[in-house]
Amino acid sequence: MSKVNVGLVQMSCSGDKTANLQKAIDKTREAAAKGAQIVCLQELFTSLYFCDVEDYENFKLAEAIPGPSTASLSEVAKELGVVIIASLFEKRAEGLYHNTTAVIDADGSYLGKYRKMHIPDDPAYYEKFYFTPGDLGYKVFKTKFATIGILICWDQWYPEAARITSLMGAQVLFYPTAIGWATSQDDKTNTEQYNAWQTIQRSHSVANGLHVVSVNRVGLEQDGAMKFWGGSFVSNPFGTVVYQASHDKEEIHVEELDLSISDKYRTHWPFLRDRRIDSYGQITKRYIDED
Repeated sequence: MSKVNVGLVQMSCSGDKTANLQKAIDKTREAAAKGAQIVCLQELFTSLYFCDVEDYENFKLAEAIPGPSTASLSEVAKELGVVIIASLFEKRAEGLYHNTTAVIDADGSYLGKYRKMHIPDDPAYYEKFYFTPGDLGYKVFKTKFATIGILICWDQWYPEAARITSLMGAQVLFYPTAIGWATSQDDKTNTEQYNAWQTIQRSHSVANGLHVVSVNRVGLEQDGAMKFWGGSFVSNPFGTVVYQASHDKEEIHVEELDLSISDKYRTHWPFLRDRRIDSYGQITKRYIDED
């Protein structure tokens, strides 16, 4: 298929896991009714963003993948005939947890999962307390409608992750995300942060000649200290933003992507052709300060 309709679900969350899952299902139905064939949900959509504190009680939010949430979503995917990209808190084993995205095909089958590779540790984003770094490597999933690559939030800042996933044959890169502004910050800082976040992802479109779909949560959390900035967007294979959501509202949007245009951009701007793969060995070093 050369064209595919992708649905972006930008929503707020509450402390009720069951209600959040049902809300995501309802909004998936809404996206499907608008013509979506692939629906991407935001990062960790079944809960509030709990990584703002280091609290052992929060591990109770985790579940097996596949597990209860994927089972519910599989029924919805099969009923609606849509692919669902679902970011969940995975309990892999006792004391071993991951930030993981499951992919469910349009017939309801579970295609597999991607475990977040890059784990941040910043004020209000204490993810290293909860998540073991991914060990499945970078992944693509051959769904009914397209071959898709999945990366998660902090992965957005790393061109290596986007490049490898693209080289594996991804036609679209999806980024489920949870990122926001501290409400104590000034508007200039907030604007600069959002622009950097979007720019780095648009650059992945340019460098790899494919669409990027980034889906973020929205709303006040952490007792009003954090405003998740929404701003979900789609960029085309040359980095042009073809859709951008608001910063303060829940939105369900469906965007038609013409996957065939990647060939045109990659032919006229042949970055993949001109890569000097023989010269990149040093990229595996942490920092190049000695031979």
